[in-house]
This record gives sequence, structure tokens and C-alpha cells, in this order.
Amino acid sequence: MSTVRKNWDRLPEDQKDLVKNQLIRFFDKEMDEEIGVIAAESILNFFLEHAGPTIYNQGVNDAKLALQKRMEDLDYDLDDLIQL
Repeated sequence: MSTVRKNWDRLPEDQKDLVKNQLIRFFDKEMDEEIGVIAAESILNFFLEHAGPTIYNQGVNDAKLALQKRMEDLDYDLDDLIQL
């Protein structure tokens, strides 16, 4: 059976399971409330859908800035190699 993945739902299943377990432990310890796997998955999906794209886009922008900075550094490094 194939499953259709939503655009925001890109975590591998093992990673999703890990985060769901962390959510269950968080609610138990910090909120003194028990939640099950279904509730943890709903919370995770909510955050993936609503915060995931923003976090992803920030990561892409950070990588872009880092590459631009490195390209500037390489440009200076190459200028230093020019023989006069």
C-alpha cells in the first residue's frame, strides 16, 4: 500500500516515531498529562504543517548566506593568487 506524503511531512518514519515518543514523555513530565501515540502524532503533524516550512526556509536562507560568504572569501583568495 502506497502512502501519499504531504508536502510538509518529510520526516522519515523512524524519526517521527522518536519525536512522538519525546512528545509523550514531555507531556508526562512537564505538563503532568498523559497523551497517547495518536495525540502525539496529531501534535507533531500540526507543527510540521505550520512551523515546518518556515524552519525549512530559514535553513535554506542560512545555507545560502553561508555559501555567499564563502564565495566572497574564495574571490579574495583567488585575487591573492594573481601574479603581478
